[in-house]
Order: sequence, then structure tokens, then C-alpha cells
Amino acid sequence: MSEDSRDVTQILIDWNHGDTEALDALMPQIVDELRRVSSMYLRGESDASVLQPTALINEVYLRLIDRKRVSWQDRAHFFAFAALTMRRILVEHARARNAAKRGRGEELATLIDTPGSDGSAKRVDVLDLDRALKKLARLDAKQARVVELRYFTGLTVTETAEAMGIARASVTRYWTLAKAYLYRELNRQG
Repeated sequence: MSEDSRDVTQILIDWNHGDTEALDALMPQIVDELRRVSSMYLRGESDASVLQPTALINEVYLRLIDRKRVSWQDRAHFFAFAALTMRRILVEHARARNAAKRGRGEELATLIDTPGSDGSAKRVDVLDLDRALKKLARLDAKQARVVELRYFTGLTVTETAEAMGIARASVTRYWTLAKAYLYRELNRQG
């Protein structure tokens, strides 16, 4: 475990034990990683109504403050929660934008890039991705969890394996299967 991971993990443990100042100590240590993840989600968006990375991070922070009792296991567990929170915020934001645009014939803007079959970037609507992930979770919860950890958090195969308590080979297999499933589903939806 790297020095930074130990620091973050120790801060999370302190937070678990009721240290109310731990979140304030945590944020400077993780803000760059959260900014990287949020920038990935929002890459290529020029629409001013789309959340900016800083706004997304601030919203995650506000939701973390509202958490009364947390049992963080480690850095990977925290980033998995943060990524899931970002996903929920993006879905809520996209739904609100879609509702505001209803009746004006405008399409919901896409927010997330995923690789296409030819290696080029394919634009994916966040609501379509959310629907496809929910469907995948009903079929195979582990595959959906791997997507959350790898795609939404940016964890490596090793970090994902540690967070899930499974072998690296299993993560690789789930990741491959999940990407193929999501590719088919997203092409079917759009």
C-alpha cells in the first residue's frame, strides 16, 4: 500500500471512529482523484448547463457530510462510494435537464465517453448508461459492481479485486463481459 493510500485509509478509520474533522482532512488528499474522475465523466461538454467538475465534487462533498455513520473499509471502498455518488448526481442532473427541456424537442446531452468497438470514443447518454447498468445489476451484480469500481471510480484491476474481495482474474473476466453487455445494450437503446 502506498503512503498516500495509508494516509487516506487512516483518515477514513478516524472518520469511522467519530472524528468529525476527518472529512476536512480527507478532502485535500482526494480532491485531485475526484477531479480526475469527474473530468472523465464530463469530458467534451461545452454546454454551460452541464455540471462542471468542481460543482460535481462539491456536491459529493455535501453528500458525504450528510452521512451520519460510515464504516469505510479502505481507500477503494471510499472511492467506490464517491463514484456511485457521482453517478447518482449525474443521473439526477440529467433527469432534471431532460424534464426542463421536455416539450422543446431538444435531446438530452451526452455526458460520458466509452470506447466504441473500433477503438474510437463513443458518446453515451448518462441516463441510457444508468438504465443499462441497472439491467446488468439484475442479471449479474458482480459485473455491475466491477463497472462501478473500474469505470466510475477509475480503480485498477488490483484495487477492484481488493475492494470486492475477489481474484484479479475474476475482475478481468467480469469487466470484459460487462463491457460487451453494455456495448450491446447501449447500441440497442440508441
